[in-house]
Amino acid sequence: MARVVVTEFMDERAVARLAAVHEVLYDPVLVDDAPRLAAEAARCDALVVRNRTQVRGALLEALAPRCRVVGRLGVGLDNIDVPGCEARGLRVIPATGANALSVAEYVVASAMLLLRGVYQSSAALSAGQWPRAALSSGRETAGKTLGLVGFGSIGQLTATLARALGMPVIAHDAVMPASDPAYARLGVRPVGLDELVATADVVSLHVPLVEATRGLFDARRIAAMKRGAVLINTSRGGIVDEAAVAAALKAGTLGGAALDVFDAEPLPASPHFADCPNLILTPHVAGVTAEANERVSFLIADRVLEALG
Repeated sequence: MARVVVTEFMDERAVARLAAVHEVLYDPVLVDDAPRLAAEAARCDALVVRNRTQVRGALLEALAPRCRVVGRLGVGLDNIDVPGCEARGLRVIPATGANALSVAEYVVASAMLLLRGVYQSSAALSAGQWPRAALSSGRETAGKTLGLVGFGSIGQLTATLARALGMPVIAHDAVMPASDPAYARLGVRPVGLDELVATADVVSLHVPLVEATRGLFDARRIAAMKRGAVLINTSRGGIVDEAAVAAALKAGTLGGAALDVFDAEPLPASPHFADCPNLILTPHVAGVTAEANERVSFLIADRVLEALG
């Protein structure tokens, strides 16, 4: 019997699946107790984490030599030192594809909300105001161009949903050649990043946080966006300059923004976001729904069981 440590929240039925075969420590707040986390890591054969547990440095050293597998309840691996894990014989298993639909729906729903621009008027109406004229110039989604920066599985599913709403879709992917059949199959036109930024009505980011993407959407690139365009980031926070987004919203050059990820998480007090028009901030939940959590949790539970043998 192996020992599995789960450091963040996981569907409890998937935890039970693991516990039916192996000894399991399930503690959704273990991530916040570094000394205890390191002690438990030293005694585990498998570690299951989300995005907050940093599998590197002292924690990675604590895992060696006993641990054999790290299961990631999500897709991004920037919180895991993958080369360091591989060098120590640790297999890293992400939940690839399991939360793609949740993220794609978040992007399309946010695009519709921000383009229309009327859905934050409840407080004004309940206070007796009637801002009908001010809110009568919202934009329809159909016919607006969606630009996807990154065209992996999530970007491709987002394209499918957007095209069903009548949105033309363009995409830029630094590692996917324009000849890739996925573009033609999904009716998406591959373009350079500069063209995408200048022409898209909605820009949605779907790239990992690596050195080449850190600060990719800085003040200069945000200024190059089509006036009134919408920016949506569900990838990683370090890709976008948050202060530049706030400044562009207040200046009226950026028509709206939805940010689900941030350079520092949890997001500390951020006065630059105060009084920003047409802004949606959410706490890294684009890929977390009841259904996605179930899919992610059971996929990782099954893959960890396979890896432990």
